Amino acid sequence: MAAQTPTIDVQVHAYGKNTPSRPWAGFLQGPDEVTGDDMVAAMDAVGVDGALLISPFSLYQYDASYVLDVYAQHPNHFGVIRPINAQSETVADDFAAWAATKGVVGARIMLTAQEYQADDAGLNQILAAGAKAGIPVNVMASGKLPLLLELARRNPNAQIVIDHLGIVQPFLPPVPENPFADLDNVLALASCDNVSIKISGAGTLSHEPFPYADIWEPLGKVFQAFGFDRCMWGTDWTRAVELLNYEQGVEAFRVTDQLSDSERSTLMGGSLMKIYKWSPNQRY
Repeated sequence: MAAQTPTIDVQVHAYGKNTPSRPWAGFLQGPDEVTGDDMVAAMDAVGVDGALLISPFSLYQYDASYVLDVYAQHPNHFGVIRPINAQSETVADDFAAWAATKGVVGARIMLTAQEYQADDAGLNQILAAGAKAGIPVNVMASGKLPLLLELARRNPNAQIVIDHLGIVQPFLPPVPENPFADLDNVLALASCDNVSIKISGAGTLSHEPFPYADIWEPLGKVFQAFGFDRCMWGTDWTRAVELLNYEQGVEAFRVTDQLSDSERSTLMGGSLMKIYKWSPNQRY
């Protein structure tokens, strides 16, 4: 009998309380603290085997020390990703050092942090470094998708992963009237073979209660455009806490009749293992 594909969440967060020893740079919607133990308990309760742990930019900027501490405590549950500063004078070296760090499975660009152009030297150095290191570069590009398309075309050897469907997602109710208004720009990115997409935070875009029946028509267009091998499910926990709980973010994709068993298996773990070359219980 073939081994069952692990269930892997493509994006979760963990962070400590705002303290003088590790002060927050800003604010992230969610609890005052989400420890690694908290995140593992939430995952274990609903049968999620592992997750990619993203250092929260709004709290820690480019400092990944907290999530590396969490990884050290839970190496069998998490792969680690942090944002890279495109304005650093040592971008390539910064990336290489990060890529060589135990537990690291990817890096991140925050296109939403400031105004960028497609010829920005730092952005293109990050993508080139990602291609050289052989790890994906996640891109927060909501509202910046035409720019991301240009960057993807300039860097065809870089494995790029679109964060959060490429869609601006609410942190609090109410959900915008037309949450998928930018879907055409999302679908345009599917033309680039080096671009994959996180189906993360999707429940926060629904006007309906669990199991969010109205998200499946637009998601179906994403699945058709990218193919399931380039789509990865995730919750964006704990950012979504005011709109749904963790179990709902997981179970909505298990109970729907819009996915076949094989599609669900690929979406909720199989594609991630291939794109990030990582699986739970895999030590570095």
